[in-house]
Amino acid sequence: MPPSPSHGPFRDSSGPLSWGRIVRAPHRVARPGGRAEAAAALTALPPGETLLACGMGRSYGDSGLNPGHCLIDMRGLDRFVAFDPDTGVLECEAGVTLADILRLLDRRNRPGRSWFLPVTPGTKFVTVGGAIANDVHGKNHHSAGCFGNHVLSLELLRSDGALLRCAPDENAALFAATIGGIGLTGVILSARIQLKPVPGPWLESEDIRYSDLDAFHDLAEESVADWEYTVAWIDCLARGPQLGRGIFSRSRHTADGPAGSPARAAAFEPRFSMPVELPNLALNHLSVSAFNALYWRKAPPRPVARVLPWDPVFYPLDAIGQWNRMYGRRGFYQFQCAVPKATARDAVRELMRTIAAAGEASFLAVLKTLGGRPSPGLMSFPMPGATLALDLPNNGPRTHSLLDRLERIAGEAGGRVYPAKDGAVSSGAFRRGYPRLDEFARHVDPRFSSGFWRRVDGAAAGSGANKEEPTS
Repeated sequence: MPPSPSHGPFRDSSGPLSWGRIVRAPHRVARPGGRAEAAAALTALPPGETLLACGMGRSYGDSGLNPGHCLIDMRGLDRFVAFDPDTGVLECEAGVTLADILRLLDRRNRPGRSWFLPVTPGTKFVTVGGAIANDVHGKNHHSAGCFGNHVLSLELLRSDGALLRCAPDENAALFAATIGGIGLTGVILSARIQLKPVPGPWLESEDIRYSDLDAFHDLAEESVADWEYTVAWIDCLARGPQLGRGIFSRSRHTADGPAGSPARAAAFEPRFSMPVELPNLALNHLSVSAFNALYWRKAPPRPVARVLPWDPVFYPLDAIGQWNRMYGRRGFYQFQCAVPKATARDAVRELMRTIAAAGEASFLAVLKTLGGRPSPGLMSFPMPGATLALDLPNNGPRTHSLLDRLERIAGEAGGRVYPAKDGAVSSGAFRRGYPRLDEFARHVDPRFSSGFWRRVDGAAAGSGANKEEPTS
């Protein structure tokens, strides 16, 4: 249904768009500038409508959208509350971005007393509230777990007006439901986070070209003990004996930067932006296959150590503003699954065979190992094993069929998909992948919903408040 006329702080908007540029739908959006305005927005929520907090809009599918209903844009709550440079405890509002935190650390870090994010995803342009709601993970999951492992406490505003402090020892069940709870338990207003000590703004980094999936697993196993961050780019179009070939990257913090280089931790704005959407034909099997082959061959077959600042290691795509326009007007899906360690080798091989045989053009495909540190979140995505993520240009039914096959392979291996990246998972596959879903659902605020939640949760779809709406 289209939103009704503007009501109180909510204003009609036809523009909210998923990062994959597939889901565009009308919403009513409130943009509070502080805590009091956020609370007033909840009070003014129109009868029969639901709400979802949003931030930088980096969710790929419909988990960050609430089509036909209301959004509360939290980017106005962007204040730092406190930072202790001796303990590394940071308290901030939920609209503070990871880029804002890095900018603060760039100013405040000193030799011998430097801090960094305990966990970071592949972009710094996400809010703290979004990082908690999606329980983001990074290249150091095998050693540090998820973002939620480092959240000391948070403030949560519920639709009944209750303002709750949630922590492992206070409102613990709601704390667990909120971490990885995709925004459905209420509005996160602020959080306290434990940062990690690092020797400085530099990383020792190595890129290693490898020939097949077995070589990836060997490199991953040998790197776990000594390298804090590991990840591999995969040539997902390679077949036969080169199936799964790629470039394995590993990094660790170091105090020593290149001689004469300024100790600049990160770039805080993109170097340039994609001005327009590329033609849909620009990314085809031939062009991507050629790019992948050249990219693979440019990497050294043996480790070559480099010392780099944070940005090229953690955030290479942040250098390009609006890089999601590369996939053209039809947009793209990202498929990301986690599979357990016991089945990971066979499952990843079958996933790669299926992708290569389909010939879908993707030059952004990533494979990582996941460690055994459990998240406090009921709905956290990672599990001990491996995770595969790849972008797929939206080619309509052909892409949907491939997504269905990949979902089935992951599910049969005991795996699951990541809601922050998903735009197509079935309700049954989601329920099978998240065995604590019913426990989580008991903590969902009855006035909160999203396109994703109505799509995958039968109870929500059947209720009056959470009536299913078209999402594309």
